[in-house]
Amino acid sequence: MFIFVPMLKRIIFLLLILVASFAVNPTVKAQCSMCTINAEQGTKNGNTQGKGLNNGIIYLLAIPYLLITGIGLLWYRNYRKKTSTALASSNHS
Repeated sequence: MFIFVPMLKRIIFLLLILVASFAVNPTVKAQCSMCTINAEQGTKNGNTQGKGLNNGIIYLLAIPYLLITGIGLLWYRNYRKKTSTALASSNHS
């Protein structure tokens, strides 16, 4: 059980860094002129095109994080199986 404590601390540390990076939200004004015009024109007169643009950006941002998280969970689960079988085989010796 104590083998996983340092890994748990690393996971908590990485989660804290991830939360802190999302908590800081600087105002950024560096975007291409086409995106600027599309976003400005999309919000005039109650249009919801800007909301769709934002949803698309969030979708494109979320997919890589979900893939990396899935790969990390699979790796962790396989690592845990190898460690538990190694401990079980060393106890039988």
